[in-house]
Amino acid sequence: MIQVLTTKMGRVRFSVVGTGDMFISQPNALAFVSDPDILASVARGGRVVGLHKLKIEGVPQFVSYFAPVIEIMRDLGGQARPREVIGELIKRHEIPEEFLALTNQNGRSKFENRVHFARLYLTNAGMLTSPGRGVWQLTEQGRTADLSSEWAADIFRTARVKFAGDEDDQDAPSDDPGAERVHYWFVGSMWSDGDQTNRFLEEGIWQNGDEDKFSALVRQMKPGDRIAIKASFTQKHHVPFENHGRTVSVMRIKAIGTITENRGDGMTVDVDWQELDPPKDWYFYTYRNTLARARVEDEDLARRLVAFTFHGAGQDYDYFLRHTYWAERFAPEVDPLSEAEAEHASEDDASPMMEIHPYTVDDIIAEGGFLGRDALQGLVDRLSSKKNLILQGPPGTGKTWLAKRLAKAHIGSRAPQPDQLRSVQFHPSLSYEDFVRGYRPSSSGLTLTDGIFLQVVDAARAQPDLPHVLIIEEINRGNPAQVFGEMLTLLENTKRSRADAIELAYRKMPGEKIHVPDNLYLIGTMNVADRSLALVDLALRRRFAFVTLEPLLNTAWENWCRAKNFPDDMITLIRDRIFTLNETIAQDRALGPQFRVGHSYVTPTDENIHDHSAWFAEVVDTEIGPLLEEYWFDAPDRARGAAQALREGL
Repeated sequence: MIQVLTTKMGRVRFSVVGTGDMFISQPNALAFVSDPDILASVARGGRVVGLHKLKIEGVPQFVSYFAPVIEIMRDLGGQARPREVIGELIKRHEIPEEFLALTNQNGRSKFENRVHFARLYLTNAGMLTSPGRGVWQLTEQGRTADLSSEWAADIFRTARVKFAGDEDDQDAPSDDPGAERVHYWFVGSMWSDGDQTNRFLEEGIWQNGDEDKFSALVRQMKPGDRIAIKASFTQKHHVPFENHGRTVSVMRIKAIGTITENRGDGMTVDVDWQELDPPKDWYFYTYRNTLARARVEDEDLARRLVAFTFHGAGQDYDYFLRHTYWAERFAPEVDPLSEAEAEHASEDDASPMMEIHPYTVDDIIAEGGFLGRDALQGLVDRLSSKKNLILQGPPGTGKTWLAKRLAKAHIGSRAPQPDQLRSVQFHPSLSYEDFVRGYRPSSSGLTLTDGIFLQVVDAARAQPDLPHVLIIEEINRGNPAQVFGEMLTLLENTKRSRADAIELAYRKMPGEKIHVPDNLYLIGTMNVADRSLALVDLALRRRFAFVTLEPLLNTAWENWCRAKNFPDDMITLIRDRIFTLNETIAQDRALGPQFRVGHSYVTPTDENIHDHSAWFAEVVDTEIGPLLEEYWFDAPDRARGAAQALREGL
């Protein structure tokens, strides 16, 4: 007769005298067991096999070890050595000697091999970590996770390995680019003519309502992927935690399902839906775009969302309130409504998140960008692919001006959220401790504090479907290799994942590792004419795309001047004289093309300039003239002569 035992965590064991305990995490988990002998035995009230034979349908046998390993780790205080875990598994589940004696073709114990497989997958799922060699430790998610057989199978499929032959003959799993991973998609249902949720559920589909966006992502969806319909909004009141009256981002999960077919049109997938009644609300870490994939392979926050959405786990609000990004926003000592929040907070208690003011390269041109549309779009595309871009060029070519607008065009918003677009200026005294992390004075002594770079990293992690841009002005005025430190390696566009995470020089907890998220972009500006600046080293050059801006006194510049009421003869005079000056500078062996004078010096911003000759003379006297004196510091007569040539006849 089967004896049913309930553990402290509410899990269930089916126990039979003389056979040992068979661990089942939920009573209905037997539905996932594929062995007909086991099912028949349970149905007859007969004997139940041990852990070493229990198998969840469709996945390797070691997946059945996930929940027992987690429970033993909890019972051992959350941290243990592998031998302790293996010993407890053998003891609790009465693994027979004859099975313990079995080895694979490499001579390793099959049982221990399965335990180590389980550990590796649980680590990948963010439930286990290794603070030191030969030590396993539960994460906060591991301490609270209630692993069902279905969830265990999903963990395997998310980071799946293709086995060649018997799984026991393979000593360790490795990432296989050809493996089919289960992806988790969060999708919107609001179209211009209303909410499509009911239609999607009735027709068993999900459709992208915008033909111009997300079609590439829709084509990535595949049968077996999980999908959830969500609605994103903000809320101030009636939240299940103390928010001190501040606006909270919310995502309401209305239905979940499994994709059964992708129609290949970039618009429609067929879905086996399950409506949630009532729907579930998830806070803090939300997706605002119509379509987003949860990057469970890189982000613990995404894994928690997936566990909540698809596996019935609760949301640990305290965990998110302790996270650096939200801790700063919901701390009691912060003003209830900061200036930044006031700009973006909703007046209603629950208001949809909508992007109201889009921004494109056409807006850059309208605001005074003299590069062509194709060239500007090329810069945005290059930033998207390389993720790190440096604008270099002579003084006055609009590097900082353009950097800020390229950032807004990449983000797609005229008024990005304050933490989506931030800027910093490098200078000779800027250090790693200022920029990345270091000790700073506080009321209690020295406190380990994150600099602007890690602040931006945290913001990008917290808003995974939104691009974040950090602008670094005068990047070569500091020492980039010293300021970035080990983070320089992580800037590469091919190393933006948790697998490439590294430990920092200063760690807030043992074993802490950091990686740069995929949605963080850097734009630097660099003045190549400043003699006081050191050359940028090759390590930085390899991680950034470099674009040289030229002085542009072209047709677009002329049209801009006409719009500011400049007469054609004055426009021609300014253009020709600056062109002549730049030819002289470019041919000077002591200077060169990088010292030319940029168009920003002679680009008017005011339509109410009445004396255009006087305006140009003033620019020459106060801006261009002093620059020429610095260029020809050892030939002052030449500098004065060049300035006089610009003023002649005015």
